[in-house]
Amino acid sequence: MKKWMVIMLLIALLLFGSVIGFNFYKFAKMGEAMAKRPIPEFPVTTQVIKPTNWSPTIDAIGFVEPNQGVDVSTQVAGTVDKISFESGQKVKKGTLLISLNTDVERANLQSSLGKLPAAKANFERMRSLYGKGGVSKGDFDNAQADYLSLEGQIDALKATIDRMTIRAAFDGQVGIRNVYLGQYLKAGDGIVRLEDTTMMKIRFTVPQTDITRINVGQDIQIYVDAYPTQPFKGNIEAIEPAVKQASGVIEVQATIPNADGLLRSGMYAKVEVLLPTQQAQIVIPQTAVNFTLYGQTVYVLHPEQDAQGKPVTVAKQTVVNVGERRDDVAHVLSGLNIGDEIVTSGQIRLSNGSHVKKVDDKALEKPASLPVL
Repeated sequence: MKKWMVIMLLIALLLFGSVIGFNFYKFAKMGEAMAKRPIPEFPVTTQVIKPTNWSPTIDAIGFVEPNQGVDVSTQVAGTVDKISFESGQKVKKGTLLISLNTDVERANLQSSLGKLPAAKANFERMRSLYGKGGVSKGDFDNAQADYLSLEGQIDALKATIDRMTIRAAFDGQVGIRNVYLGQYLKAGDGIVRLEDTTMMKIRFTVPQTDITRINVGQDIQIYVDAYPTQPFKGNIEAIEPAVKQASGVIEVQATIPNADGLLRSGMYAKVEVLLPTQQAQIVIPQTAVNFTLYGQTVYVLHPEQDAQGKPVTVAKQTVVNVGERRDDVAHVLSGLNIGDEIVTSGQIRLSNGSHVKKVDDKALEKPASLPVL
């Protein structure tokens, strides 16, 4: 019985050992095959870094304002007697816009003007008699007060009539009128919007850390959604002398010529304050940069030789410091040198030290025109 158990144990050990030995042999052969297998090369597109002039900007946002703009309203109540403009019309300074009915005021003015000669003659007579001692000082003062009061009343009536005749305060364009003939207006009711849009203004804010980089007269350009590819150029007109304590920003105002009338007040605008151009800078496509929580990296190509002495191209990960980004390019402040060849696409499959193969791919090129949906 014991002899049979020993034989069975030996047979089991032999079988178990043969299986282990076969696996060791298989893994060794697989290792040899893997070692002889060529290292894979990943297709990528590349670009050689060339010196580029870079114009840095300070970016901000703001809203377009007219050079002058008011909501024309009436100062006194009255009924609209005459409308002398059409919606959208261009007007000159002093152009009559509307007149309110002034029949009562003009009648009172005529009445006061009729009383003025008698009041003046009485005042002159009292002054002469007072000088001769013929009347008391009180009689003379009453005559003078009546005359001056009547003159003041006449001036007040003329001013009221003038306020009931609304004219354009400056050259500009009126909007859509909000009144109708015969309509009764209360004091403060809006009549029409009047704007001078030959020169537009824009207010925006910049961080106080950038105050040394801006100055009056500096060039800017803005972009509005209505014309996304057309820059509108202007220059800084004024800089607020005080920094806002709550936010640490400073307000800036710029003027933008608008002879063609494309800009409208209230437009949202992206502002770029143009800084001096920097020569021979490193500017690369944003697709070449890997943006991660740990920093930005770029794959730089290096020519090397493999184990068999054949030339290969190796992509090595390089940490870079990216500054300003604009459109589809990025300004690199450090980490790369002019003449380096970098990977612009295909790096998603790469790791540090991967072998790559340069290919031509037009996928990153901008089309001549965008498709219309």
